[in-house]
Amino acid sequence: MPAQQRSRAGTERLRALPVLDRRALNRATLHRQGLLERWRIPAAEAVHRLFGLQSQLPDPPYFSLWTRVDGFTQPDLTRLIEDRTVVRSGLMRATLHVVTAADFLWLRPLLQPVRERAQRTYYGRQLAGVDIEELKRVGRELLDERPLNNLELREALGARWPGHDRTALMHTVRYLLPLVHVPPAGIWGSHGSVPCTTDVAWLGRPICTDARPEEMVLRYLAAYGPATVKDVQAWSGLTRLAEVVERLRPRLRTFADEHGRELFDLPDAPLPDPDTPAAVRFLPEFDNLLMAHADRTRVISDEHREITHTKNGLVAPTILVDGAVRGQWRIERGQGSAALVIQPFAPITPAERQELEEEGLRLLAFAAGGRAHTVTFK
Repeated sequence: MPAQQRSRAGTERLRALPVLDRRALNRATLHRQGLLERWRIPAAEAVHRLFGLQSQLPDPPYFSLWTRVDGFTQPDLTRLIEDRTVVRSGLMRATLHVVTAADFLWLRPLLQPVRERAQRTYYGRQLAGVDIEELKRVGRELLDERPLNNLELREALGARWPGHDRTALMHTVRYLLPLVHVPPAGIWGSHGSVPCTTDVAWLGRPICTDARPEEMVLRYLAAYGPATVKDVQAWSGLTRLAEVVERLRPRLRTFADEHGRELFDLPDAPLPDPDTPAAVRFLPEFDNLLMAHADRTRVISDEHREITHTKNGLVAPTILVDGAVRGQWRIERGQGSAALVIQPFAPITPAERQELEEEGLRLLAFAAGGRAHTVTFK
């Protein structure tokens, strides 16, 4: 079929699709994220369903699970990290995530192009003349032998390649090898040294060699759909996923959004009534809900995103009111006390204020233990 005819046929197909407005997409995604109603499931199952918890800092995955899983406690995730049921590693968008060990083994190789692109961008020029395959081999030998932090790995590689940028050598190994952060790195409240080791050394088996991107797309839709191809690409950091989605088309349900973009979804995925009530929720820094779509207006307006997403790549802790970001929060700790400071971006009703206060006190009990707790509005 000529290109013009294909384009016309595609336009007609889109016009015939049922339309999901922004609120319908909001409620669908909140439901799949455990944010309409808290899940009553084990923490490991929640990590599996969420398909990756942002973890640039150690504490946010704990907050992410607390706000989604009924009865979640800090030891629930700590045990999973320590017994190697879940791992912390560089994955989607070349950023740190917590995932199940089972998912890490097949997802990590699919994301290798993202890691390679990041390495070339940041460190390619510094390592001109270095045999990258040899560097990877030596790096694996070092990290198979024992976990090393950045400084230790940097010095060991620098001794092998004198005259080259040691920091570039170290980060290249960390970008290109399937590495896992070793506890206490990634544990609640941890700071300082972040030792890493390899997939084989930590999990006893290597990453898969036959992983298929179709499974990744299906899991993404289960956690974040309905979504466009660009949404999947923005979440993963991968490009050229249109052909993968096209192969899946016979297995998917399709819609259009308010802008005429084609949305893909699993055939049996829930689509709650757009008028379903949404309780207030507290999201941590870098919460995956705010990072999972190219068009994030289903959960945060462009105006509010300019406030919460800083120029240096930070994403503030936020509050959800009626399912959308309506402000941000922080905890201020004193000697024997902890205060939750809430900064709404727009006026809130007395009922919303009371709900935020009550949920905020529960958040402080989770995060600050037996201290004296107060909730204030800025």
